[in-house]
Amino acid sequence: VETLFNGTLTVGGRDQESTGFAWWSGNARLINLSGKLLGAHVAHAGLIVFWAGAMNLFEVSHFVPEKPMYEQGLILLPHIATLGYGVGPAGEVIDTYPYFVSGVLHLISSAVLGFGGVYHSLIGPETLEESYPFFGYVWKDKNKMTNILGYHLIILGLGAWLLVLKALYYGGVYDTWAPGG
Repeated sequence: VETLFNGTLTVGGRDQESTGFAWWSGNARLINLSGKLLGAHVAHAGLIVFWAGAMNLFEVSHFVPEKPMYEQGLILLPHIATLGYGVGPAGEVIDTYPYFVSGVLHLISSAVLGFGGVYHSLIGPETLEESYPFFGYVWKDKNKMTNILGYHLIILGLGAWLLVLKALYYGGVYDTWAPGG
């Protein structure tokens, strides 16, 4: 009987003997396949964004305005409310439409990420070095690996600054401890 753990199973033509890594090693078996690794990460991001959108819409559909959020077991809507969306002057949720829009936008963007992940995993080039040299990389190139990390940190920093700008100049952030919310 052949099992998944006997080492003879070949997954996608990349078996343990040819790569040096077993099928369960995750990213390790994609070390030399930058396009496939990109597809896996983009598809994973799509799954995460899909969960956020679906759970957001689930919470909107079960939200009862008469009950406090903490009694309803909500995990996403309170965080959106702290950004000031749908919250009135007294800190009460007066409009759930912004929460609905947030959920729908997450679902739409998850579809785009999902299609991108499927494209890069199945159709796109296996390696990016030949087609798109800027996006290609070699794991042993420390400068390129540092650049990739740096780009990610810069984008995260820009996102943090957008939140700061929103809090300071575009509607504020709801604070339960501040006088008047």
